[in-house]
Amino acid sequence: MKTLDDYKNGQVLLIDKPLNWTSFQVVNKLRWAIRQSFSIKKIKVGHAGTLDPLATGLLIICTGKMTKQINTYQGQEKEYTGTITLGSTTPSFDLETEIDKTYPTAHISKELIYSTTTRFIGAIDQMPPVFSALKKDGKRLYEFARAGEAVEIKPRQVKISEFEITSINTSTEPDSSHLELKFRVVCSKGTYIRSLAHDFGKALNSGAHLSELRRTRIGEFKVENALTPEEFMLNLPEK
Repeated sequence: MKTLDDYKNGQVLLIDKPLNWTSFQVVNKLRWAIRQSFSIKKIKVGHAGTLDPLATGLLIICTGKMTKQINTYQGQEKEYTGTITLGSTTPSFDLETEIDKTYPTAHISKELIYSTTTRFIGAIDQMPPVFSALKKDGKRLYEFARAGEAVEIKPRQVKISEFEITSINTSTEPDSSHLELKFRVVCSKGTYIRSLAHDFGKALNSGAHLSELRRTRIGEFKVENALTPEEFMLNLPEK
């Protein structure tokens, strides 16, 4: 069991972020738990790379002196798995917002799906979603989006090392024209998987949105070695 000195000197905690939690909620929960457990007023705790509330999976949490290493961990390669739903789009490119348009999928064959993935391997220009936490003129992009204000966003270059479709299924949604693609992707820092899903739909002459996302790896750190916030708290000494 870790001591207070351990957390102050610095720990790298692997946490499996639950669905609908923000990354900041995880940080705040762990910070509160450490403070309560050791009856202290303050300790540094931060995360190395945000996960959207609708995503689950690996979140690296640093405490104490290890918070100085956050930028190093943020820059490492990441791996994700998830689901892309073909046949409809949303303004946020995921399920944060409602479907705004539907598209045909009858022309999309398995061969077309598999061959199209190759167009996204390597260095690509990607447009970040307008519903994102990136800042422009001192405001988060999602603040402009929620206010209905148009904002100019510039594309960014990211690197996709691996992109594979692991299964193709007819959607369980009422509209049977929807297809659900299970995928795995390995990518650089700054890659938006929501944008990848959106762009993949366009490349198939259809539309798509991200309907499920899980981060499985950051550098050499893997989600199978992570604890849920509740499991972490059970490992703290009782007050």
